[in-house]
Amino acid sequence: MLIRVFLTGMFLISGVLMAGAQTDSAKKSWGIVEDGDIVRIAIDGKDTIWVYDFEEVVIKDFSTPEGKEAYRRLVYNVRKTLPYAKLAAFRLQMMEDNLQLLTTEKERNQYIKATEKAIKEEFMATLKLFTRSQGKLLLKLIHRETGKTSYEILKYYRGSAETFYWSAFARFYDASLKDEYDPILDYQIEMIIKQYKLE
Repeated sequence: MLIRVFLTGMFLISGVLMAGAQTDSAKKSWGIVEDGDIVRIAIDGKDTIWVYDFEEVVIKDFSTPEGKEAYRRLVYNVRKTLPYAKLAAFRLQMMEDNLQLLTTEKERNQYIKATEKAIKEEFMATLKLFTRSQGKLLLKLIHRETGKTSYEILKYYRGSAETFYWSAFARFYDASLKDEYDPILDYQIEMIIKQYKLE
């Protein structure tokens, strides 16, 4: 028995050493040909290895039906709220550009109030129909699209008093205007955005 184990060990070691020697000589004569997403590696002119570059594949394993349902709801909510977050980012940038053209503080304040009124008239009825989870998600996605939390945006444009009011209102619904989007912690949201090409 001991002899058999010894011989098996020697066989394995010699095989590894021979493979290493072949690899060292083969490394000297590698040729790489790229053709789009396919790479051909020729070793010593005799052997060819084809390497394919596939897009990232995410395998979702749901151990429970509840987990699967929660993910399905997240997909639905991201697809529903992301367009509003993108629109908010667009409107914010447009408002910022227009504010640069105004010269007095009075004109700026009037413009901000008029913009706020127009946004409320256009979107408030729809946003009232959002669920709590959709509202929380929207706050995160606004941060993702603008780089600023809803709290920072409100404080900059409407002042501390109004920001305090809306913060208290959000807390009443178990949300926070200071919610930030973290691509690491919110990886599922990022994955959904890429999977459904929502960018």
